[in-house]
Amino acid sequence: MQKKGAEILIETLISHGVTDVFGFPGGAVLDIYDALYKNSGRINHYISCHEQGAAHAADGYARATGKTGVVIATSGPGATNLVTGIATAYLDSVPMVAITGNVPLPLIGKDSFQEVDIAGITMPITKHNYIVQNIGELEEIICMAFRIAASGRPGPVLVDIPKNIQAEMFEFKGGEPLPLFALPTPSDTELSAVAEIINSAKKPYIYAGGGVVISDSSKELMEFAEKIDAPIGCSMMGLSAVNSKNPLALGMTGMHGKYASSKMKGVADVIIGIGVRFSDRATGDKVAYQKDTAIIHIDIDDAEIDKNISSNCNVIGDIKNILPRLTEMVKVRKHAEWHKLAVEYKEFAAKKFYREGFTPENIIKIVRDFASPDTVIVTDVGQHQMWVAQHYPFETPRSFLTSGGLGTMGFGVGAANGASVAKGKAKTVLFTGDGSFHMNMNEIGTAVMHGLPIVVVILNNGVLGMVRQWQGLFYENRYSQTTMNRPTDYVKFAEAFGAAGYEAKGQAALRVALRESFSSDKPAVINCVIDCDEKVLPMIPPGKSVSDMIVD
Repeated sequence: MQKKGAEILIETLISHGVTDVFGFPGGAVLDIYDALYKNSGRINHYISCHEQGAAHAADGYARATGKTGVVIATSGPGATNLVTGIATAYLDSVPMVAITGNVPLPLIGKDSFQEVDIAGITMPITKHNYIVQNIGELEEIICMAFRIAASGRPGPVLVDIPKNIQAEMFEFKGGEPLPLFALPTPSDTELSAVAEIINSAKKPYIYAGGGVVISDSSKELMEFAEKIDAPIGCSMMGLSAVNSKNPLALGMTGMHGKYASSKMKGVADVIIGIGVRFSDRATGDKVAYQKDTAIIHIDIDDAEIDKNISSNCNVIGDIKNILPRLTEMVKVRKHAEWHKLAVEYKEFAAKKFYREGFTPENIIKIVRDFASPDTVIVTDVGQHQMWVAQHYPFETPRSFLTSGGLGTMGFGVGAANGASVAKGKAKTVLFTGDGSFHMNMNEIGTAVMHGLPIVVVILNNGVLGMVRQWQGLFYENRYSQTTMNRPTDYVKFAEAFGAAGYEAKGQAALRVALRESFSSDKPAVINCVIDCDEKVLPMIPPGKSVSDMIVD
């Protein structure tokens, strides 16, 4: 059947199981939006206040479900406004297809109105991108975009569709999804070499990352960990992979990791990295990190092997396939003395870092009292992000969404909106700081417009907290441009946008605000005023080792 290019696009999206897309219309995508209008009963479109918010929403949608998120923007500034969102997805391995319009092919390269080379701009931050130059290629390119985005290590793919291609007619062939690219399968010999190292370990430590979440391998990870009796520390991206209530779970490790998790990792004789990048925030001093420690690296992306840390043994492939096979090969082990040390570290931390009052950790714990185990928790970037990573008791995979690799302030509201859509307009909580919130607070308007019951908890210290903390620790308290003290009235702001607004200066007021927010379908903003000198502790200074950990 002959269809316009824009109709072929929408039909192909529907064939790929896409039910929700995010975006913002404009001149170069008018045909696409006309096709969306005609198919509004088959595919939902959520308009944002800004294209960056739409990109983060598609990202949050993908993280919460594992499905490929879709975002649409017009040419020129519409397309460039997607860039930060695309880069955020790229650094965190999130499957996304970004569709942009462009000027007609004959006008490309002539500095036409709202023309920009978005394919060139995004080349370093996408797995692949396309400029559709022939209507006959459109359907195949869209199918390939979804295949590439979801295959192997996921990531974003951009498809730039010139306006004339959207309007031309061509035969639609059905838009059938393509099979994902095959993954490497390690041999038994490779796995047995890993098993041999693990079987000889006296102090094994599992370092689990975002790859465990992405591959839906939480069950397989726990079966493996329980058999070798190894404690599990997580990268920030890997946090929800492990139920925090499990005795083997130590929580986040690294620069701002939990005390016991980082200390145990620092004295382990074998570190088993699963779906992690061994980034600088995780390792610190690389020489000290590897001293007297064997490194095993299991990952889907061979480019990550030996990139940051040299491994003694590595395996490339799908974690969900590898872990059960490896579990069969390893011996049942018990490490009583090793776990006793973990208990000692936990007891020290409980005494050292516990504080009463309206502190970040107590605010987080109160919010958890109102949330359920599967409530999606989103953060922006900064101190609040680290406090949540340290103190929120995650129990369910894909319940923690945050910008890890790029560290994108302003990620939160858009991502919370996308996650809420993904979960059928479910209650979703965003922890943010006043600095991050100001970057894309306009997306509260998106939540109100679409009836998304997100609860925004602002940890408001009046400063750019993480940067201020570094200025205090490493720049002799020279607080350059980090004291904001904006006079924003968050209650009036929320109400002006059509949301509920609350001011909380203590635990009782916070509980009242949360009780009302969780019993309502209305988006809510809760301003929690905290001290500007609150710090994220413990902390390992950049480039240093666990022995240099700051605890005061």
